[in-house]
Amino acid sequence: MTDKAHIAQLKKGVAAWNAWRDENPDIRPDLSGANLYRAQLSKVNLGEVNLREANLSEASLYDARLAGADLRKAKLYQADLNFAKLGGADLSMANLSGARLRTADLANAKLFRANLNAAHLGNAKLVKANLTGADLQYALLVETDLTGADLTGSRTHGVSAWGLKLDGAKQQNLVITPDDEPEVTVDNIEVAQFIYLLLHNEKIRDVIDTIGRKGVLLLGRFTEGRIEILERLRDELRNRGYLPIIFNFDKPETKNFTETVRLLAGLSHFVIADVTNPKSAPLELQATVPEVMVPFRPIIQEGEKPFAMLADLWIQHRDWVFEPLYYSSLDALVGALDEKIIGPAKARFAELLARKAEKMKGEHV
Repeated sequence: MTDKAHIAQLKKGVAAWNAWRDENPDIRPDLSGANLYRAQLSKVNLGEVNLREANLSEASLYDARLAGADLRKAKLYQADLNFAKLGGADLSMANLSGARLRTADLANAKLFRANLNAAHLGNAKLVKANLTGADLQYALLVETDLTGADLTGSRTHGVSAWGLKLDGAKQQNLVITPDDEPEVTVDNIEVAQFIYLLLHNEKIRDVIDTIGRKGVLLLGRFTEGRIEILERLRDELRNRGYLPIIFNFDKPETKNFTETVRLLAGLSHFVIADVTNPKSAPLELQATVPEVMVPFRPIIQEGEKPFAMLADLWIQHRDWVFEPLYYSSLDALVGALDEKIIGPAKARFAELLARKAEKMKGEHV
């Protein structure tokens, strides 16, 4: 039960309450079950306070100190907890639906079966937090730190998950379907929304299929002087019913784009790489070509030399790497597009597809 003396002290205001807490460090205030609906408690010191089943809905707890507080079954519906310190707090079965927790510190907090439906957790720190069985449906998780957190069995339908830190996080049995549908579970929160889209959106499946059949990756260093090459190839491919995917290496040379190139190449029907004056491109191509078995056609403007490792890539992977096509002008390149690039690439793609479908038989002696 709520200690009436503690409630009376809190009603004197945040400054008076914080001073009283400083003067009485051994007292653990009991505000369990207290009605603090819409209370203005910004920067309040509620560390280690018993707030079990308290009603803090729509309360302002901006930058509040709640470390180690007992908030089990507390009502925090649409509460402002931005920048709040909740490290080690027990929020098991608390209702945080619609709460704002941007940049809040929830490290080591217990959120077992907590309701975080539509909560804003952007940049929040949930390191080693226990979110077992929590309701994260429609929650906003952008740049959220979930390092070592336990998300086992949490509900993630409609979650927006971008740029998460998930080292050591447990992500088993995440429920991606809403409450009124049969449960479908995955083991990675970052792919949860994508898998659900695949299950319920035929257009998404069509897009993925289209990319595999019609996607063409255009690689090159398209600086201001060479942007015309990119634009013309893109237009010509579109006119032929292809879906051009463009990756321009005209970025800081210190950055490694290998994973991006590898992913885009794996989604494509074939790759056209303008390696004229490649500079940064060789690093990514040397790492991508051996692992991604799709037709790869290098093109080079006449008078330029290919980078040194291109010959090695062709020798080692000539089943899908074509010899370079030297073009004298943009018009000449476009004129040869169907005969020298698209036609051979389509034929090679079919050959590679058939090879991938072959089954190993072995020999008997």
